[in-house]
Amino acid sequence: MSLPAWAQQTQRIKWADLIPEGVPYGEIIATGEYDGVKDIWIPEFDDNGLQLNSALDGKMITLAGYVIPLEVSSEGTTSFVLVPFIGACIHVPPPPPNQLVFVTTDTPWPSDKLWEAVLVTGQLSANIRRTDVAQVGYDLTATQIEKFQR
Repeated sequence: MSLPAWAQQTQRIKWADLIPEGVPYGEIIATGEYDGVKDIWIPEFDDNGLQLNSALDGKMITLAGYVIPLEVSSEGTTSFVLVPFIGACIHVPPPPPNQLVFVTTDTPWPSDKLWEAVLVTGQLSANIRRTDVAQVGYDLTATQIEKFQR
């Protein structure tokens, strides 16, 4: 069976790969700011948390994580933040921006599967931006999302 062209060139990565080699994990260094409208705290990270792995910019990657939906319809979500552990950005301060990925997809991830671990494949872009839940370091345009099987 032949794989699609995008799948043949896809690199399976881990969360640590999003941090440039030799850069320590980012730490919260100040309380940051509170967004009263969205009711979220946006901490200030040291420079390590803002360092992105430019070697992955534009690459097709596959990464496992958890969905923090930004919008949910009856069909599911087409934009979400992919996080490395369950509850990140909701119950605890968010991880550093280089440990968060903003995902968009044309095919909604079903709303009845929001709390399952997922495996997301798509093109990654290094791009720091602020979302409704946290500051993220990467964008990913998903070509495939599936339930993560260990």
